[in-house]
Order: sequence, then C-alpha cells, then structure tokens
Amino acid sequence: MLKKTRVILAALFFIGITLLFIGIGHNWWGWMAKLQFLPSLLALNVGVIIGLILLTLLLGRIYCSVICPLGVFQDLIIWIRRKGEKLFKKKKTHKFKYISEHKWVRYGVLVLSIISIVVSGQMLIALIAPYSAYGRMIQSIVAACSGSVTAALLITGVLTLVIITVCAWMWGREYCNTICPVGTTLSLLSRFSLMRPVIDESSCINCGKCGRGCKAGCIDTKNHKIDYSRCVDCFDCIETCQEGAIKFKRVCGSKACAPKADEPVDEGRRAFLVTSAVVAASAAAHAQDHMHGGFAEVLDKKSPERTERLVPFGAVSVKHFYDHCTACQLCVSACKNGVLRPSSDLEHFMQPVMGYENGYCRPECTACSQVCPAGAIKPVTVDQKQTIRIGVAKVNLDLCLPAQGKDSCGNCSYHCPSGAIRMVRQQGSRMQIPTVSEDRCIGCGACENLCPSRPISAITVNGLSIHHNA
Repeated sequence: MLKKTRVILAALFFIGITLLFIGIGHNWWGWMAKLQFLPSLLALNVGVIIGLILLTLLLGRIYCSVICPLGVFQDLIIWIRRKGEKLFKKKKTHKFKYISEHKWVRYGVLVLSIISIVVSGQMLIALIAPYSAYGRMIQSIVAACSGSVTAALLITGVLTLVIITVCAWMWGREYCNTICPVGTTLSLLSRFSLMRPVIDESSCINCGKCGRGCKAGCIDTKNHKIDYSRCVDCFDCIETCQEGAIKFKRVCGSKACAPKADEPVDEGRRAFLVTSAVVAASAAAHAQDHMHGGFAEVLDKKSPERTERLVPFGAVSVKHFYDHCTACQLCVSACKNGVLRPSSDLEHFMQPVMGYENGYCRPECTACSQVCPAGAIKPVTVDQKQTIRIGVAKVNLDLCLPAQGKDSCGNCSYHCPSGAIRMVRQQGSRMQIPTVSEDRCIGCGACENLCPSRPISAITVNGLSIHHNA
C-alpha cells in the first residue's frame, strides 16, 4: 500500500510538471513547480521551504521520490530496465548492492553549489540542479519537435538526458546521492527523520533481497543497517521482503519505537497517507485566467546588438533576474510569443535571453511571471505590466525606410501600445520619421518586431539594468 500510494502521487507530479514544460496547464498545476526545493529557496518562499523541511524531518526524502521530476524520471528508467529483463526472461538480471557514501564528492559538490549561488555563478546550478536539468531535457525535445531548438539547448538537453539515463540504468539513484545538491541538502535532515524503513533483525533471514533491489544502494544487509541520508523512501524494500522484516515506522533515537498496546500496527502507513494527503492538498492553488499571447510571424530577423540585456517584466533588474534564475526553462515553455529562449553564452548559459526576432512581449500576457518558481520573475498583473519600463526603443535612421526616402511606413508608431512613438515630418521632405518618447516607452518590442527592415530592425530596444515605473 505504501509503494502504491507513493507511485500514484509521483505519477501525478511527474505528469503535471512534464506538461508544464511542454506548455500545458500552467493555470491548473503550476503550483507543482513552486514546490521545487531550489527554486523555492532562491525565491525565498519561506512557507514552501519550511514545509519541505518538516516533511523531510517527518518522513525522510519523500521529496526525492514524489515531488522531484528528475527523481521520478530515474525511477521510471529503473522500472523499464526491470520490466525489460522480466519480459525477455534474462537469466542474469541487474542487481544493486550496498555502496559506501561518497562524502567528498557529495559535500564537495554541495559547497561548490552554495558558492556559485552566493557569487551569482548560476551556470553550475543550471547544469546539475534536478528541476532545471529535467526542464532542459523536456524543453530540448519540445523545441526540436517544433523546429525552434538552438544548438546549445539541444546539445545540453541531449547530454543531460543521456547522462541521467545511463546513471539510472546502471547505478540506480547514484546521481541523486552523489551529484544532486538538493539530495545532499535533504540528506542532512533525513538521517533524523521520525518515520523510516526499519529492519527487524529478529525476523530477517539474511536473504539479501532488499539490498539487491535497493536503487539507492543504501541497505547494508550484512549489518542490517540502512543509510537514511541516501534512502529516498521508494518502499521497494518493504514490498520485496517476504518475511515482513522491513517496516516503515516511527523511530526513537536510533531504534524503532515499540508500539503501545492499543496502538495499531499500521501507524507508519497511516501517517504516510495522511501526511501525503495534507501536503498535496495544501499545495493546490486557485486557477487563474489563462492568458493567451500571439505570434507576429516575421521571418529572417536577426538579433541586434543591445547596450544592455533585456529581461522580462517582473524581473526587477538584470542582476536580480540572473541571480535567481535556475535555467529550468519553464518561462520559455510558457512564453507563447517566442520572446524567451535559452542563452548559449557561457556567462548566462541556458538561462533565458529575451529577444524580439520572433514576436514581441504582448502587454496583456503575464505568463512567465506567473510560472517562475525561483522568484527570478516576480508575479505582475496586466495593469502593473503597463507601468513597468524594461527597456527603451531607439531609431536607427540609416535603416529606417521613410528616413531613407524609400517608402512611407509608420508600423512602429501604429503598433506601439504605450503611445511612445510618433511620426514626425522631416524638414524638406514629405516623409515622416519615427521619434521615441523615452519616458513613455516600456520596452515591449512591438516596434522592433513589426519593423519591415531586414535583417536588423530600424528600431530596436535596449534593456534597462534596473526596471522603472513609467
């Protein structure tokens, strides 16, 4: 019953988060992304962090086997291997074994991860953090299918997929217990969890099945011990043990608590079910109105050189955005206008970069700000978005068609949602050229995207390092 309950909850989270990265259901199960540990930590979402800490102190690393999509993905790979071996009736099936904890690697990677966050070097976190790694895998597949994938995203996404798949296939949850900074952080708490799988030595017949089936390699069958810092609470061992020698129960200190006379034997099971239900219920969020963006299909546009990077409405500043972004690609999948895409430069590798070659940031769309779990993009309403200035448009008269006397235009002025662009007649000419009122420009990019000049628009938007209110 314990394992079935875990599998059902894990499947719900895994499917929901996968659909989020595909771009489906942000208003219905977007709350699942906000339960991810590292994004919540960067967003200073105290309620979620405290909830996950209490959950780990109570039940151990349930997070790693239920809520974390990369953890569930590894379980899926292990399940496929086991089913494949049974299907083809292989005589020699793959068995796991107890492996001592690789402390130097685990804590070394954790220290490097903490340092990278402190010094705003997010590249390491973007590459190894579980939620970001899984998002990169899914986004690379989605982008490849749609024909909009970049070389950097495709290469890193495929490499991540191959590495995680091979690790899970060969060594089970070794990635979670050696490389993953979230797994190592939670392991510091899980060794003190109240509820744990416990081996009853009096009932154990030393068959070793639990150790051979432990995907985390944390069961020392010879000494009848479990390394709770690496146990991910998959409950495979409880189901495998035919003697009932392993039970999920309350632990007092280093020993299992003896049940009271009037206390039912299935206390652990009931506690797990009740707690899981409470966690799932408390995470549910109210559905919000779905915001639809649109595409302005303009071909053969190239990204201009900007004096400052553009970052989304709600990002507060360029520094705040890149300090908090974990490169999970969720905002990229939520952007229906093609404005956000993963960066290929080393400074901000795989973190989103904003450009108006494929579309512009529609004033009525706030999708990216609603789905960001790390606080890199703070939630903004449609009304608030109209008053935030993320950049300023600048006209290049050498490329502007009316300024060159080639044709009358006015696209930029006609489509500017804030009325920041006016067409002014040139002295000695019948042509009107665009002028920008910088105080009114919000940097949405409508002018740049819809400018007929090719391959570089005659009017481009330079970002503001710190966003202002218009």
